[in-house]
Amino acid sequence: MKIALAQINPTVGDIAGNTRKILDFIGRAEAAGTHAVVFPELCLTGYPPKDLLLKPKFVDDNLRALELIARSVNNIHAIIGFAQRNANPIGRPLHNAVALLHAGRIVSQHFKTLLPTYDVFDETRYFEPGPAELRNQLVRIGDTPVGLSICEDLWNDERLISRRLYHQNPIADLHAAGAEIMINSSASPFVVGKHDFRIQLFSAQARQFGRPLVYVNQVGGNDELVFDGNSVVFDAQGKLIAQAKDFEEDLLIVDLAEHGSKVQGFKGSREGSPALGVPHSNSPLLTTDHGLRTPTQGIESIYKALVLGLRDYLRKCGFKSAVLGLSGGIDSAVTCALAVAALGPDKVVGVAMPSRFSSDHSIADARALAENLGVKFQIVPIEPMHKAYESAVYPQFAQTAVRGADPTEAENLTDQNVQARVRGGILMAFSNRLGHLLLTTGNKSELAVGYCTLYGDMCGGLAVISDVPKTTIYELAEFINRQAGRDLIPRNSISKPPSAELRPNQTDQDSLPPYDLLDAILHRYVEEEKSAADIVKEGFDAPTVLRIIKLCDRSEYKRRQAAPGLKVTSRAFGFGRRMPIAQNYQQTVD
Repeated sequence: MKIALAQINPTVGDIAGNTRKILDFIGRAEAAGTHAVVFPELCLTGYPPKDLLLKPKFVDDNLRALELIARSVNNIHAIIGFAQRNANPIGRPLHNAVALLHAGRIVSQHFKTLLPTYDVFDETRYFEPGPAELRNQLVRIGDTPVGLSICEDLWNDERLISRRLYHQNPIADLHAAGAEIMINSSASPFVVGKHDFRIQLFSAQARQFGRPLVYVNQVGGNDELVFDGNSVVFDAQGKLIAQAKDFEEDLLIVDLAEHGSKVQGFKGSREGSPALGVPHSNSPLLTTDHGLRTPTQGIESIYKALVLGLRDYLRKCGFKSAVLGLSGGIDSAVTCALAVAALGPDKVVGVAMPSRFSSDHSIADARALAENLGVKFQIVPIEPMHKAYESAVYPQFAQTAVRGADPTEAENLTDQNVQARVRGGILMAFSNRLGHLLLTTGNKSELAVGYCTLYGDMCGGLAVISDVPKTTIYELAEFINRQAGRDLIPRNSISKPPSAELRPNQTDQDSLPPYDLLDAILHRYVEEEKSAADIVKEGFDAPTVLRIIKLCDRSEYKRRQAAPGLKVTSRAFGFGRRMPIAQNYQQTVD
């Protein structure tokens, strides 16, 4: 059987645009003589559609689009992800579904059994699991019985997952029903290192049941989530026989009858689509090793995820350009380099905003970065606004001060935050007046402990590196320079001590532990959910651990008001980490 894996980049809510893209890929797959073409989970609506699913008209529109696509399908079998209504009056109103389309009609529908509710997933808010009597339902493509499943249905192998979340195993059920091929439509977000586990898990499933496995993943950025694609095919022995591209659209064609010896691919379209169902005339057949390329790993995968997430966030939100503050430091330099890779230098504006405390090298490093990257660069000193604020506001504090309070620390902090907020206001003015999306430049380490200013450097529309620890920022900077073959990011921005330059001779380490220590503790506390006592047992200093945990917990109110950030680690700040703000749970090391 010749199967096409249509790894597409849908836009959430753009049902008409997603329909055109689906028909385009069906046309190309049919022109290549394939028997079936498989699309990702909820590809008609885009994933995750969130509370759009609560709008009846939205569900109606997606069902009408499915009917339109079905009427356009001829000899090929197309497997499409969509949202279907639950016919049972009891339970959630919808099913997460795939439909098999063939010969102008909807042949059958299949519903997701395992509905994730952890991390960024909240599917039981909308969906009801498929009825038990339909879970063993197979389809026939030609003479072959095929089992269809959806994303999480494949993630329940008791041998590889430390704690099984579900009682059912849909893949085992499909095997018992007689499936000769397993097909899984998915929307699995990127996390660094996750694809290695996918390969291990899916290979084990194919080997256990002795059946070929086809896995088709969504690609592209949708809000905080980035989907890496990396669609794969395994033979009945669990051997990986085909691998689609990562971080871009792809149409991968596999002849399962040849057990991967004839793997062909068509390059997916990136922008727009031709007439419905008509193949691109300029989409050449790629080489046969296209389906066996090695996926990107490590720091390069993080880089690609951030570039794709940034590009898609701007494009899907209707922005065409970006602005950001350039301080001469490594965080803003990396963010600017990512923006240039995503958008091109002509679509990025960097603004330096020196204060009375800024060093000469800050402006020099910011200017050198802008010249290296070819972006527009402007300098707006903040001293006049800073002085005006001091004159207008500071005298009012003396009239309202609490008697007996020591104002020194509060005065220093207030003055530092005023500078950050002046800068935030300037950048927002650039955004409002010129239509740029403002990118914030704070990293995960700073956001974790609140080393950032609300309504200041946290101002913006997208927090590009908010899930990237400071130590990884240095790795990204070195990777960007290696990739360019020269120092796009000035060496001084990488080597000098990090500083907010909001007071004389300030460095980050005046307020924080060294970043390698800070990141090691934060990784254990945030991503691994370890207690203070457990972290101390690993050899970390107890007072330092307790201080970092306290700072992290007390900064929840700031993070709740932060710009959305791109998720690249297993536990990002944002809608996947649901911590209370008003709480008083105290960690101890006893």
